[in-house]
Amino acid sequence: MASNADTIAKVYARSIFELAHDAGGQEKTLEVTDELEQVVELMRGDERFARFIESPVVNAARRATSIRSIFENRISDLTLRFMLVLNTNGRLGHLDAVHEALVDLVHEAMGRVEVDVWTATEMNDATRQQVTEGLRGVLGKDPVVHAWVDPSILGGLKIRVGDKLVDGTVASRLRQLEHSIRSGAAHRIAASTDSFTEGAPSTAKETGPTSTGQES
Repeated sequence: MASNADTIAKVYARSIFELAHDAGGQEKTLEVTDELEQVVELMRGDERFARFIESPVVNAARRATSIRSIFENRISDLTLRFMLVLNTNGRLGHLDAVHEALVDLVHEAMGRVEVDVWTATEMNDATRQQVTEGLRGVLGKDPVVHAWVDPSILGGLKIRVGDKLVDGTVASRLRQLEHSIRSGAAHRIAASTDSFTEGAPSTAKETGPTSTGQES
């Protein structure tokens, strides 16, 4: 997605985050975030619905009527009104990106950080726990770990912390964590000459070849 679209998504995400927080604090914010996720999942699973939501040629008034018909009494009034505002402003096609940006804000507010971790084989419970605890100590936040399997890394592991750059001190501590995990994990991970961080994390969304479908 273009940087301009990213900026737009963040603006709308910040708006709904603040509205939800003012309406009911953390509980309301989590409710709205979950409801938007359900809408995004519906779009991903139904191509016709996605085209209807995202198409710039669909009349906004007609789409608003359909949105009310589909979602009224199924999602909160705040979420419904937010979707209608996006529709009126021609931004409903950014809903997926808005949701992602909202999730980032929620994690930040709750002291969490999303972390992608790749290993050559699936992590067992002992290694996952060690990785999670190590990341918590290094980052000073509660890591939401997304575990991926990538046989091409030929042992070891690699990590991306959200979509943000990490400074040299954090990168160094992450490399130390890699060494500790490689040498002392219950499920030994073969040594790798690749850097744990592979330099500063990129801002592009990276997808692991095979997800374990596990999150902590």
